Amino acid sequence: MQERIWLSLAQMGGGEQKYIQEAFDTNWVVPLGPNVNGFENDIAKFLGEDSHVVALSAGTAAIHLGLVQLGIEAGDEVICQSFTFAASANPIKYLGANPIFVDSEEDTWNLSPEWLEKAILDRKAKTGKSPKAIIPVYLYGMPAKMDEICAIATKYDIPIMEDAAEAMGSTYKGRQCGTFGEFGALSFNGNKMITTSGGGALICRTEEGAKRTMFFATQARENRPYYYHEHIGYNYRMSNICAGIGRGQMEVLEEHIARRRAIHTLYTEQLAECQGISVKQNPSTDFDSNFWLTCIEVDPTLCNGKSADDIRLYLETQNIESRLLWRPMHTQPIFADCPYYGDGVSERIFERGLCLPSGSSLSDEQIIRVANAIKQFISE
Repeated sequence: MQERIWLSLAQMGGGEQKYIQEAFDTNWVVPLGPNVNGFENDIAKFLGEDSHVVALSAGTAAIHLGLVQLGIEAGDEVICQSFTFAASANPIKYLGANPIFVDSEEDTWNLSPEWLEKAILDRKAKTGKSPKAIIPVYLYGMPAKMDEICAIATKYDIPIMEDAAEAMGSTYKGRQCGTFGEFGALSFNGNKMITTSGGGALICRTEEGAKRTMFFATQARENRPYYYHEHIGYNYRMSNICAGIGRGQMEVLEEHIARRRAIHTLYTEQLAECQGISVKQNPSTDFDSNFWLTCIEVDPTLCNGKSADDIRLYLETQNIESRLLWRPMHTQPIFADCPYYGDGVSERIFERGLCLPSGSSLSDEQIIRVANAIKQFISE
Protein backbone atom coordinates (compact mmCIF):
# COMPACT_ATOMS: atom_id res chain seq x y z
CA MET A 1 0.00 0.00 0.00
CA GLN A 2 1.33 3.42 -0.96
CA GLU A 3 1.83 6.14 1.62
CA ARG A 4 -1.43 7.78 2.67
CA ILE A 5 -2.29 11.14 1.18
CA TRP A 6 -4.30 13.22 3.64
CA LEU A 7 -6.82 15.90 2.75
CA SER A 8 -5.20 18.87 4.51
CA LEU A 9 -2.57 18.38 7.19
CA ALA A 10 -0.94 21.18 9.15
CA GLN A 11 2.53 22.17 8.01
CA MET A 12 5.02 23.73 10.38
CA GLY A 13 7.40 26.39 9.13
CA GLY A 14 10.23 25.99 11.60
CA GLY A 15 9.84 29.18 13.63
CA GLU A 16 7.00 27.96 15.84
CA GLN A 17 9.29 26.29 18.39
CA LYS A 18 11.15 29.54 19.05
CA TYR A 19 8.01 31.36 20.17
CA ILE A 20 6.76 28.40 22.19
CA GLN A 21 10.11 28.13 23.97
CA GLU A 22 10.03 31.83 24.77
CA ALA A 23 6.64 31.34 26.39
CA PHE A 24 8.00 28.57 28.61
CA ASP A 25 11.21 30.41 29.39
CA THR A 26 9.29 33.49 30.54
CA ASN A 27 6.48 31.50 32.21
CA TRP A 28 3.82 32.99 29.91
CA VAL A 29 1.66 29.85 29.69
CA VAL A 30 -1.72 31.53 30.20
CA PRO A 31 -4.45 32.92 27.87
CA LEU A 32 -2.62 36.22 27.36
CA GLY A 33 0.94 37.35 26.82
CA PRO A 34 3.51 38.53 24.27
CA ASN A 35 2.73 35.81 21.72
CA VAL A 36 -0.98 36.59 21.77
CA ASN A 37 -0.29 40.29 21.26
CA GLY A 38 2.29 39.60 18.58
CA PHE A 39 0.04 37.15 16.73
CA GLU A 40 -2.83 39.64 16.70
CA ASN A 41 -0.55 42.36 15.37
CA ASP A 42 0.83 40.05 12.67
CA ILE A 43 -2.67 39.19 11.45
CA ALA A 44 -3.81 42.82 11.49
CA LYS A 45 -0.75 43.86 9.48
CA PHE A 46 -1.45 41.11 6.93
CA LEU A 47 -5.11 42.09 6.57
CA GLY A 48 -4.58 45.84 6.35
CA GLU A 49 -7.71 48.01 6.05
CA ASP A 50 -7.09 49.30 9.60
CA SER A 51 -8.12 45.91 11.00
CA HIS A 52 -8.23 45.18 14.71
CA VAL A 53 -7.82 41.51 15.63
CA VAL A 54 -8.54 39.48 18.77
CA ALA A 55 -7.15 35.93 18.97
CA LEU A 56 -9.66 33.45 20.37
CA SER A 57 -10.05 29.77 21.17
CA ALA A 58 -11.88 28.91 17.92
CA GLY A 59 -13.41 30.34 14.78
CA THR A 60 -16.81 29.37 16.19
CA ALA A 61 -16.09 31.52 19.25
CA ALA A 62 -15.28 34.40 16.90
CA ILE A 63 -18.65 34.15 15.15
CA HIS A 64 -20.38 33.89 18.52
CA LEU A 65 -18.74 37.02 19.91
CA GLY A 66 -19.40 38.92 16.69
CA LEU A 67 -23.09 38.13 16.99
CA VAL A 68 -23.07 39.07 20.69
CA GLN A 69 -21.73 42.50 19.79
CA LEU A 70 -24.29 42.91 17.02
CA GLY A 71 -26.93 42.60 19.72
CA ILE A 72 -28.39 39.27 18.64
CA GLU A 73 -30.83 38.01 21.25
CA ALA A 74 -33.33 35.22 21.77
CA GLY A 75 -36.05 35.30 19.14
CA ASP A 76 -34.07 37.36 16.62
CA GLU A 77 -33.54 36.12 13.08
CA VAL A 78 -30.11 35.88 11.46
CA ILE A 79 -29.57 35.11 7.78
CA CYS A 80 -26.93 32.46 7.22
CA GLN A 81 -25.58 30.87 4.06
CA SER A 82 -26.95 27.33 3.95
CA PHE A 83 -24.01 25.81 2.06
CA THR A 84 -21.48 25.73 4.89
CA PHE A 85 -20.21 23.87 7.94
CA ALA A 86 -22.45 23.77 11.03
CA ALA A 87 -20.11 26.11 12.93
CA SER A 88 -21.40 29.01 10.81
CA ALA A 89 -24.93 28.52 12.12
CA ASN A 90 -24.52 27.03 15.60
CA PRO A 91 -23.62 30.36 17.30
CA ILE A 92 -26.98 31.75 16.18
CA LYS A 93 -28.61 29.00 18.23
CA TYR A 94 -26.25 29.63 21.16
CA LEU A 95 -27.96 33.01 21.53
CA GLY A 96 -31.48 31.63 21.23
CA ALA A 97 -31.89 33.27 17.83
CA ASN A 98 -33.24 31.62 14.67
CA PRO A 99 -31.21 30.90 11.52
CA ILE A 100 -32.77 31.86 8.19
CA PHE A 101 -30.95 29.84 5.55
CA VAL A 102 -30.27 31.24 2.09
CA ASP A 103 -29.12 29.32 -0.98
CA SER A 104 -25.90 29.78 -2.93
CA GLU A 105 -25.27 30.81 -6.51
CA GLU A 106 -23.30 28.78 -9.06
CA ASP A 107 -20.42 31.20 -9.72
CA THR A 108 -18.88 31.12 -6.26
CA TRP A 109 -21.00 28.52 -4.42
CA ASN A 110 -21.57 31.28 -1.86
CA LEU A 111 -24.51 33.37 -0.66
CA SER A 112 -26.86 34.29 -3.51
CA PRO A 113 -27.53 38.06 -3.54
CA GLU A 114 -30.83 37.41 -5.33
CA TRP A 115 -32.13 35.00 -2.69
CA LEU A 116 -30.66 37.14 0.09
CA GLU A 117 -32.86 40.09 -0.84
CA LYS A 118 -35.89 37.86 -1.33
CA ALA A 119 -35.36 36.39 2.13
CA ILE A 120 -35.07 39.83 3.77
CA LEU A 121 -38.26 41.06 2.14
CA ASP A 122 -40.20 37.92 2.98
CA ARG A 123 -39.07 37.85 6.61
CA LYS A 124 -40.04 41.49 7.00
CA ALA A 125 -43.45 40.75 5.48
CA LYS A 126 -43.96 37.76 7.78
CA THR A 127 -42.53 39.15 11.03
CA GLY A 128 -42.75 42.91 10.64
CA LYS A 129 -38.98 43.37 11.01
CA SER A 130 -35.80 42.62 9.14
CA PRO A 131 -33.27 39.96 10.20
CA LYS A 132 -30.66 41.28 12.63
CA ALA A 133 -27.49 40.11 10.82
CA ILE A 134 -26.19 38.40 7.67
CA ILE A 135 -23.53 35.65 7.70
CA PRO A 136 -21.91 35.09 4.29
CA VAL A 137 -19.32 32.29 4.11
CA TYR A 138 -16.27 32.00 1.84
CA LEU A 139 -16.64 28.34 0.94
CA TYR A 140 -13.32 26.49 0.54
CA GLY A 141 -11.62 29.88 0.33
CA MET A 142 -13.67 31.31 -2.53
CA PRO A 143 -14.72 34.96 -2.03
CA ALA A 144 -18.42 35.77 -2.21
CA LYS A 145 -20.00 38.50 -4.36
CA MET A 146 -19.38 41.07 -1.65
CA ASP A 147 -20.22 44.19 -3.64
CA GLU A 148 -23.77 42.93 -4.16
CA ILE A 149 -24.11 41.46 -0.67
CA CYS A 150 -22.83 44.64 1.00
CA ALA A 151 -25.15 46.79 -1.13
CA ILE A 152 -28.15 44.76 0.00
CA ALA A 153 -27.01 44.83 3.62
CA THR A 154 -26.65 48.64 3.44
CA LYS A 155 -30.01 49.03 1.71
CA TYR A 156 -31.82 47.27 4.55
CA ASP A 157 -29.45 48.43 7.32
CA ILE A 158 -28.39 44.91 8.35
CA PRO A 159 -24.84 44.32 9.61
CA ILE A 160 -22.59 41.63 8.15
CA MET A 161 -20.73 39.00 10.18
CA GLU A 162 -18.28 37.38 7.73
CA ASP A 163 -17.32 33.74 8.13
CA ALA A 164 -13.83 33.80 6.63
CA ALA A 165 -12.73 30.65 8.47
CA GLU A 166 -11.55 29.02 5.24
CA ALA A 167 -10.44 32.18 3.45
CA MET A 168 -7.32 33.59 5.07
CA GLY A 169 -5.39 35.14 2.19
CA SER A 170 -8.33 35.16 -0.25
CA THR A 171 -9.20 38.51 -1.77
CA TYR A 172 -12.15 40.10 -3.53
CA LYS A 173 -11.19 43.01 -5.79
CA GLY A 174 -7.86 43.13 -3.98
CA ARG A 175 -9.37 43.36 -0.49
CA GLN A 176 -8.83 40.65 2.11
CA CYS A 177 -11.82 38.49 2.96
CA GLY A 178 -12.97 39.15 6.50
CA THR A 179 -12.63 42.94 6.24
CA PHE A 180 -15.94 43.81 4.56
CA GLY A 181 -18.40 43.45 7.43
CA GLU A 182 -18.70 44.78 10.94
CA PHE A 183 -16.88 41.62 12.05
CA GLY A 184 -15.06 38.74 10.38
CA ALA A 185 -14.12 35.32 11.75
CA LEU A 186 -10.93 33.38 11.01
CA SER A 187 -10.12 29.78 11.93
CA PHE A 188 -6.74 28.27 12.79
CA ASN A 189 -7.92 24.68 13.08
CA GLY A 190 -5.34 22.04 12.21
CA ASN A 191 -6.42 21.79 8.57
CA LYS A 192 -6.64 25.50 7.75
CA MET A 193 -4.21 27.81 5.90
CA ILE A 194 -2.25 28.27 9.12
CA THR A 195 -2.85 26.61 12.46
CA THR A 196 -2.49 27.24 16.17
CA SER A 197 -3.50 23.58 16.72
CA GLY A 198 -6.97 24.98 17.36
CA GLY A 199 -8.08 28.58 17.64
CA GLY A 200 -9.49 31.47 15.69
CA ALA A 201 -9.71 35.23 15.61
CA LEU A 202 -12.31 37.96 15.31
CA ILE A 203 -11.55 40.79 12.89
CA CYS A 204 -13.10 44.02 14.16
CA ARG A 205 -13.72 47.21 12.25
CA THR A 206 -12.89 49.44 15.22
CA GLU A 207 -10.56 49.43 18.20
CA GLU A 208 -13.61 49.71 20.43
CA GLY A 209 -15.01 46.54 18.87
CA ALA A 210 -11.76 44.73 19.64
CA LYS A 211 -11.85 45.92 23.25
CA ARG A 212 -15.45 44.72 23.65
CA THR A 213 -14.48 41.38 22.11
CA MET A 214 -11.68 41.02 24.67
CA PHE A 215 -14.15 41.94 27.42
CA PHE A 216 -16.64 39.23 26.47
CA ALA A 217 -13.89 36.68 25.79
CA THR A 218 -12.55 37.05 29.34
CA GLN A 219 -15.79 36.44 31.27
CA ALA A 220 -17.08 40.02 30.92
CA ARG A 221 -15.47 41.19 34.12
CA GLU A 222 -16.14 44.86 34.84
CA ASN A 223 -13.25 47.22 35.63
CA ARG A 224 -13.47 47.10 39.41
CA PRO A 225 -11.05 45.93 42.11
CA TYR A 226 -13.27 42.88 42.68
CA TYR A 227 -15.10 40.47 40.39
CA TYR A 228 -18.27 42.17 39.17
CA HIS A 229 -20.35 41.14 36.15
CA GLU A 230 -23.16 42.96 34.32
CA HIS A 231 -23.06 40.74 31.21
CA ILE A 232 -22.70 37.06 30.43
CA GLY A 233 -19.09 36.41 29.48
CA TYR A 234 -17.14 33.57 27.92
CA ASN A 235 -13.76 31.88 28.35
CA TYR A 236 -12.65 32.31 24.74
CA ARG A 237 -9.12 33.69 24.83
CA MET A 238 -6.27 31.98 22.97
CA SER A 239 -3.38 30.71 25.06
CA ASN A 240 0.09 32.22 24.75
CA ILE A 241 1.42 28.78 23.78
CA CYS A 242 -1.02 28.37 20.87
CA ALA A 243 -0.36 31.95 19.79
CA GLY A 244 3.34 31.09 19.64
CA ILE A 245 2.53 28.45 17.04
CA GLY A 246 0.52 31.08 15.19
CA ARG A 247 3.42 33.56 15.14
CA GLY A 248 5.64 30.96 13.54
CA GLN A 249 2.91 30.09 11.05
CA MET A 250 2.48 33.73 10.04
CA GLU A 251 6.11 33.70 8.89
CA VAL A 252 5.19 31.12 6.22
CA LEU A 253 1.59 32.15 5.47
CA GLU A 254 2.41 33.60 2.04
CA GLU A 255 4.23 30.37 1.14
CA HIS A 256 1.24 28.28 2.22
CA ILE A 257 -1.13 30.39 0.14
CA ALA A 258 1.13 30.18 -2.91
CA ARG A 259 1.46 26.41 -2.54
CA ARG A 260 -2.31 25.82 -2.27
CA ARG A 261 -2.84 27.89 -5.39
CA ALA A 262 -0.10 25.97 -7.20
CA ILE A 263 -1.77 22.68 -6.19
CA HIS A 264 -5.06 23.95 -7.63
CA THR A 265 -3.32 24.86 -10.89
CA LEU A 266 -1.74 21.41 -11.09
CA TYR A 267 -5.08 19.68 -10.56
CA THR A 268 -6.60 21.90 -13.24
CA GLU A 269 -3.89 20.87 -15.70
CA GLN A 270 -3.97 17.19 -14.79
CA LEU A 271 -7.77 16.88 -15.03
CA ALA A 272 -8.24 19.19 -18.03
CA GLU A 273 -8.91 16.36 -20.49
CA CYS A 274 -11.06 14.38 -18.06
CA GLN A 275 -14.62 14.51 -19.38
CA GLY A 276 -17.21 14.92 -16.67
CA ILE A 277 -14.73 16.39 -14.15
CA SER A 278 -14.51 20.16 -13.68
CA VAL A 279 -12.19 21.88 -11.21
CA LYS A 280 -13.81 24.83 -9.42
CA GLN A 281 -12.22 28.09 -10.62
CA ASN A 282 -12.27 31.78 -9.72
CA PRO A 283 -15.28 33.25 -11.58
CA SER A 284 -13.29 36.29 -12.74
CA THR A 285 -10.21 38.35 -11.90
CA ASP A 286 -12.22 40.04 -9.12
CA PHE A 287 -11.98 36.80 -7.16
CA ASP A 288 -8.68 35.41 -5.90
CA SER A 289 -9.28 32.31 -3.79
CA ASN A 290 -6.60 30.84 -1.58
CA PHE A 291 -7.94 27.46 -2.78
CA TRP A 292 -7.79 26.12 0.75
CA LEU A 293 -9.30 22.97 -0.71
CA THR A 294 -9.41 22.27 -4.43
CA CYS A 295 -12.90 21.05 -5.32
CA ILE A 296 -14.23 19.23 -8.36
CA GLU A 297 -17.70 18.72 -9.75
CA VAL A 298 -18.54 15.31 -11.18
CA ASP A 299 -21.07 14.62 -13.93
CA PRO A 300 -21.86 10.87 -13.70
CA THR A 301 -23.35 10.84 -17.19
CA LEU A 302 -19.89 11.65 -18.58
CA CYS A 303 -17.93 9.56 -16.06
CA ASN A 304 -19.24 6.09 -16.89
CA GLY A 305 -21.88 6.46 -14.21
CA LYS A 306 -19.35 7.25 -11.47
CA SER A 307 -20.51 9.77 -8.87
CA ALA A 308 -18.51 12.02 -6.58
CA ASP A 309 -19.04 9.58 -3.75
CA ASP A 310 -17.95 6.67 -5.94
CA ILE A 311 -14.70 8.54 -6.60
CA ARG A 312 -14.28 9.22 -2.88
CA LEU A 313 -14.69 5.54 -2.05
CA TYR A 314 -12.26 4.50 -4.79
CA LEU A 315 -9.64 7.01 -3.64
CA GLU A 316 -9.91 5.53 -0.16
CA THR A 317 -8.96 2.13 -1.57
CA GLN A 318 -5.85 3.87 -2.94
CA ASN A 319 -5.05 5.26 0.53
CA ILE A 320 -6.09 8.78 -0.50
CA GLU A 321 -8.35 10.89 1.69
CA SER A 322 -10.98 13.08 0.02
CA ARG A 323 -14.20 14.59 1.31
CA LEU A 324 -17.70 15.28 0.08
CA LEU A 325 -18.78 18.92 0.18
CA TRP A 326 -20.60 20.41 3.17
CA ARG A 327 -24.18 19.17 3.30
CA PRO A 328 -26.38 22.31 3.24
CA MET A 329 -27.65 23.39 6.64
CA HIS A 330 -31.30 23.49 5.62
CA THR A 331 -31.12 19.73 4.99
CA GLN A 332 -29.67 18.96 8.44
CA PRO A 333 -32.04 17.41 11.02
CA ILE A 334 -31.05 19.92 13.71
CA PHE A 335 -32.19 22.82 11.50
CA ALA A 336 -35.21 21.13 9.91
CA ASP A 337 -37.63 23.73 11.28
CA CYS A 338 -35.67 26.76 10.02
CA PRO A 339 -36.87 28.79 7.02
CA TYR A 340 -34.95 28.35 3.77
CA TYR A 341 -34.89 30.53 0.65
CA GLY A 342 -33.49 29.15 -2.58
CA ASP A 343 -34.00 26.87 -5.57
CA GLY A 344 -31.73 23.95 -4.78
CA VAL A 345 -28.37 25.19 -6.09
CA SER A 346 -26.47 24.16 -2.96
CA GLU A 347 -28.12 20.74 -2.92
CA ARG A 348 -27.18 20.12 -6.55
CA ILE A 349 -23.56 21.15 -5.94
CA PHE A 350 -23.43 18.97 -2.82
CA GLU A 351 -24.54 15.95 -4.84
CA ARG A 352 -21.79 16.34 -7.45
CA GLY A 353 -18.90 17.90 -5.51
CA LEU A 354 -15.73 16.49 -3.96
CA CYS A 355 -12.79 18.05 -2.09
CA LEU A 356 -9.37 16.77 -3.13
CA PRO A 357 -6.18 16.59 -1.03
CA SER A 358 -4.80 20.13 -0.94
CA GLY A 359 -2.44 20.47 2.02
CA SER A 360 0.50 22.79 1.43
CA SER A 361 2.96 20.02 2.35
CA LEU A 362 1.84 17.78 -0.54
CA SER A 363 4.30 17.30 -3.40
CA ASP A 364 3.55 17.59 -7.11
CA GLU A 365 4.03 13.82 -7.37
CA GLN A 366 1.32 13.23 -4.77
CA ILE A 367 -1.11 15.55 -6.55
CA ILE A 368 -0.43 13.76 -9.85
CA ARG A 369 -1.03 10.44 -8.09
CA VAL A 370 -4.47 11.66 -6.96
CA ALA A 371 -5.34 12.93 -10.44
CA ASN A 372 -4.19 9.69 -12.09
CA ALA A 373 -6.28 7.65 -9.68
CA ILE A 374 -9.37 9.67 -10.59
CA LYS A 375 -8.70 9.33 -14.31
CA GLN A 376 -8.08 5.61 -14.04
CA PHE A 377 -11.27 5.01 -12.05
CA ILE A 378 -13.67 6.93 -14.26
CA SER A 379 -12.21 5.36 -17.41
CA GLU A 380 -12.93 1.83 -16.19
